[in-house]
Amino acid sequence: MLYPQRFTQFTKEHTDTLAALLCGLLLFMGWFALHLGWLGLALLLLPAAYVIGGYESAREGLTTLFKEKELDVDLLMIVAAVGAASLGLWQREYHLIIDGAILILIFAISGALEGYAMRRTERSIRSLMSLTPDTARVLRQEREEEVSINQLKVGDEIVVKPGELIPTDGLIVSGYSTLNQAAITGESLPVEKTVGEEVFAGTLNGYGALQIKVHKPAESSLIQRVIRLVEQAQTEEPPSQQFIDRFERGYAKVIVVAGILLAVLPPFLWGWSWETTIYRALTFLVVASPCALMAAIMPTLLSGIANGARQGILFKNGAQLEKIGKVRAIAFDKTGTLTTGQVQVSQVIPASEYTQADVLKIAAAVESGSEHPIGRAILQAASDLDWVSAVEVQAIPGQGIVGIVKEQKMIVGNAAFVQQYVTNLPEELRQMTQSLEQEGKTVVWVASGGVVFRLRSTTKEGEIGTGDEDSKLLSGYQVIGAIAIADEVRKQAAATITRLKKLGVEQIVMLTGDNEETAHSVAQAVGIDRVYAQLLPEDKLDIIRHLQQQYQTVAMVGDGINDAPALAQASVGIAMGSTGSDVALETADIVLMTDRLEKIAVAIHLGRRSQAIVKQNIVVALGFIMLLLVGNFLGNINLPIGVIGHEGSTVLVTLSGLRLLK
Repeated sequence: MLYPQRFTQFTKEHTDTLAALLCGLLLFMGWFALHLGWLGLALLLLPAAYVIGGYESAREGLTTLFKEKELDVDLLMIVAAVGAASLGLWQREYHLIIDGAILILIFAISGALEGYAMRRTERSIRSLMSLTPDTARVLRQEREEEVSINQLKVGDEIVVKPGELIPTDGLIVSGYSTLNQAAITGESLPVEKTVGEEVFAGTLNGYGALQIKVHKPAESSLIQRVIRLVEQAQTEEPPSQQFIDRFERGYAKVIVVAGILLAVLPPFLWGWSWETTIYRALTFLVVASPCALMAAIMPTLLSGIANGARQGILFKNGAQLEKIGKVRAIAFDKTGTLTTGQVQVSQVIPASEYTQADVLKIAAAVESGSEHPIGRAILQAASDLDWVSAVEVQAIPGQGIVGIVKEQKMIVGNAAFVQQYVTNLPEELRQMTQSLEQEGKTVVWVASGGVVFRLRSTTKEGEIGTGDEDSKLLSGYQVIGAIAIADEVRKQAAATITRLKKLGVEQIVMLTGDNEETAHSVAQAVGIDRVYAQLLPEDKLDIIRHLQQQYQTVAMVGDGINDAPALAQASVGIAMGSTGSDVALETADIVLMTDRLEKIAVAIHLGRRSQAIVKQNIVVALGFIMLLLVGNFLGNINLPIGVIGHEGSTVLVTLSGLRLLK
């Protein structure tokens, strides 16, 4: 069963690409055989290229004709190609068969690219669904029972152990832990959760076991809403695509009607012979086919895509290269986009009689056994210093951590926790830390006690219990200093914002799930004036829609799961390649492979340059078509000249499009 399943998956996802490759191969072999004079072999290979490359277009064209009563370019292409082949056989000008096969090959390649874009949506949804486990441990009659997520009911109580993903939204009824919610809400630091607080499906549990009560159906969870939002946003057809569809069908109608009239009326109006009339009508179908018009666009866009790839900018399709050049507003996520997404020690403030190294060494000694992100940041900052790990370490959830270093009690924690032992915090340090907190940074205090000695008794008043052996202080605590922790702003972020403003981007905003203070601090550092904070994924989506009403073409830059709906809704979604989640990478239209924000400005420049070249090529392509049509109507060109003009214009605009490879 495994082999057929894989084969079915392969044929479903890659048939269009394989058809284009086979069509091109058969076309080349047929041309080579014809060039060598092997007419019989050529007449076997070229029809095969027609069938393999043109089957899908013919099916779609006929379906549109019979079901929707509409004509489109797919059907026009088939008529033109078959007409060219028929005329080639009739006049024994076999190179016309190759001309029709080239036309079919162009459309086969276009169909393969379109199929890739359609499959991207399916991959995005599958990636989102993989974020939550398939099963959950439910407490029933004081026993754990593993059930499918779909079987969960409102009121069920589930158990989530340390390091596991939360299977569904719920309320904590027992336990305490820190949860990494960055992928869902965009918060840069893990959030401490305790009894009565809500947790979200797809978030990662920290060190504590949790008992969670399901308070809403699984299909109503935040992650499921994100899935539905991504699906809806990606399936909505933008107005530009609707315009292109209408243009293609209108163009096809005009050419088909004109071809029929040209094949019927001239004998009655101008006395042409039927042979001449049919000859001119078939020539008309060849010269009027949109090969040059199609070549005016795709080579340019593909060249731009190749240029971007060399610079670490991955455009997932050519349409996004065009759209990025029209962007008038850009929305940035904060965590992992404007910032690195990794908390670091940003500042160490020692008390008057201590040094920064003293503060870091003591904090690192106490935090050496901690798995908390703040602890890891402190350890990284103190990696070049010499310190001895603390013993008898005790973590107080939500407050701090204590331990003994060289017979001295040490404390690392927030201000409220430290004040339990140090009654008067130094005023100068307090003012500095308040200023840092207003900038959105997290501040931890470091304090030390006097020398301790061991007691083999129960804890007495004024002592700090550490287990069976208690420690009694010989002197009080004093503040060693404070450490500020922050999510570091990317070095190129401010320069990127400045460059985008110079390029004429009218509105630049920040969208984040983080708190107001942190958001405004980062925005001020990079030069963004408009900030939206404490947002859920649907809030970001609503803001993108509002911006689109004002500015039409809007780009969204993000890296997390919480950014996926907004990335999908935006005219152009841009994801960070190195730090971005799989869902963000799948949903986005453009990926910055090296996470270099300054490449956004490069992408906009490429987009604008591609627009200019496409417009030039369209003018040239339409000009050639009009000249050939007029020449054919006046009878001043024959079929070989028409084919040379048609193919020549195609080659000309193709070479023009390749200018973007520079």
